Amino acid sequence: MADAAEWVAIAVLGRTHANRGEITGISLSNNTDRFQKLGEVYLFGPASESAARFEVESVWQHGDRLVFKFRGIDSISDAERWHGAEVRIPVAEREPLEEGAFYYSDLVGCEVWDRKSGSRLGVVAVVREYGGPGLLELDDGTLIPYVKKICVNIDPAARRIDVVLPEGLRGLNAP
Repeated sequence: MADAAEWVAIAVLGRTHANRGEITGISLSNNTDRFQKLGEVYLFGPASESAARFEVESVWQHGDRLVFKFRGIDSISDAERWHGAEVRIPVAEREPLEEGAFYYSDLVGCEVWDRKSGSRLGVVAVVREYGGPGLLELDDGTLIPYVKKICVNIDPAARRIDVVLPEGLRGLNAP
């Protein structure tokens, strides 16, 4: 199907729930209210070589999990085929963010520049979360806290992040 960069995973499916083809899932979104608005999604996973489109009949919260009901998945055996699949939507259908806020996925691939020295520090390989602010992990393993005091200019469209690093931060590397 299409390039992976065109999709956003919003949940991962787990075990079946009851006998009507419902499937549990773990949200990958900070906004669980978004699931109530889903019309259709694409499942990427073990049951199909490519993406499979499904209409969402319902999604509801059950403890710390979501329970999905997709049109056309009506039995336990139908649902079991999708265990471990990712629930994805096209990037264009992501929830809008406030001005100045960015999805972590938009930061991956951005070049990071030191505003003081004018030197290129690297490229964001991944954004990590360990309970505090996110950490930009550069392609050389350097970690930079994703906070306004340090990341002073963020321009995903230009694929650039300008930083002002505190003393001693340059030597901090990923575990």
